[in-house]
Amino acid sequence: MTLLEAAKAVRENAYAPYSRFKVGAALRAVSGTIYAGCNVENVAYPEGTCAEAGAIAAMVAAGETRIIEALVIADSPHPVPPCGGCRQKLAEFAAQDVKVTMCTTDGKARTVTVGDLLPGVFTAAHMDRT
Repeated sequence: MTLLEAAKAVRENAYAPYSRFKVGAALRAVSGTIYAGCNVENVAYPEGTCAEAGAIAAMVAAGETRIIEALVIADSPHPVPPCGGCRQKLAEFAAQDVKVTMCTTDGKARTVTVGDLLPGVFTAAHMDRT
């Protein structure tokens, strides 16, 4: 299964009764395993979960911590980038040169790197005072 196939399939399971904006995400870990996630809304809007966060949680729950490729898909006229919080989450588990492909359900795609999405990333090095 490709990242696109996994993201398309999981997108169908998204719980988006309020926005009706279903998002699917898939990422490949160092092992080659693909982890997928979809957005899960909540009537208390800030309490929802993004698709990227769900995929990352599945990867970490399986014992992996390194992303080598990511893909996000939504039904939008233009490829939708991860939100700011998910950009930071991706940067926590992926090198700056890891490719992130953003897709639409009608076949448009744009590929950038994690570094393109989040220049000036906040890292653990910012907390090191020694």
